[in-house]
Amino acid sequence: MARKKKAAEHVNHERWLVSYADFITLLFAFFVVMFATSQTDKGKAQQVSDSVKRALEGEKVSQVLAAILGGTVSDTGKGNAMARGPGGVRAAAEEKKDQKLAELLPSLKMLSEELKTEIDAGRIQISMQARGLVVSFNQAALFARGEDVIAPAAYGALEKVAAALAKLPNPVRLEGHTDSTPISTARFHCNWELSSARSIAILELMTNKFSVPRNRFSIAGYADTAPIATNDTEEGRAQNRRADIVILNEQGVVAEPGKK
Repeated sequence: MARKKKAAEHVNHERWLVSYADFITLLFAFFVVMFATSQTDKGKAQQVSDSVKRALEGEKVSQVLAAILGGTVSDTGKGNAMARGPGGVRAAAEEKKDQKLAELLPSLKMLSEELKTEIDAGRIQISMQARGLVVSFNQAALFARGEDVIAPAAYGALEKVAAALAKLPNPVRLEGHTDSTPISTARFHCNWELSSARSIAILELMTNKFSVPRNRFSIAGYADTAPIATNDTEEGRAQNRRADIVILNEQGVVAEPGKK
């Protein structure tokens, strides 16, 4: 009797799906664990922080935290670790800038009170700028049009500024400015000469009449290169014709030549 042939077994071509499913499951579990561990429990973190504070003295905590974060500790025991980080560096720079401005605030207040009449009349403007305290005289308050001779009527205001300078060690820069209208006279061939001559005129008055030391000053003539208003109107040109007495702060002094 002939033996019956055994039927061939069916080959399962989908067995790889079992391994793939296991791999996907493990991968999903991995990412779930990673996500869970990345979420800081703020409540537990606060508990740890409170425990550390209770375990150590307050001053020591500040020192430890400052050391960990890369900062220092002030005389009051308060750390300034943030000053070492990106945000802290900016905060420290802003604080230093405020200190530079603060050094001239008393002079700003004093001059604003002393020169109130001239300020109200529009002959003088006083402002605190990045380079220092700027006392700006419009041209009509000091000089006749196209001239560099200071009007005697302006001596009183300049004397008040000189009194403020006597109370400060800061260097002072005298700046002359003109509008864009060209000038050509027997005395001045261009606006550069006129603006510089006006700065020198203020220098001579400050040093000879009001006894401010000459080595406190520097002079600059800008002609029409630093306008504060448009030169297209008479009103704007009148604003641009000015002389500035700049009491330099530390930042403003950076551009000045060094002295031995």
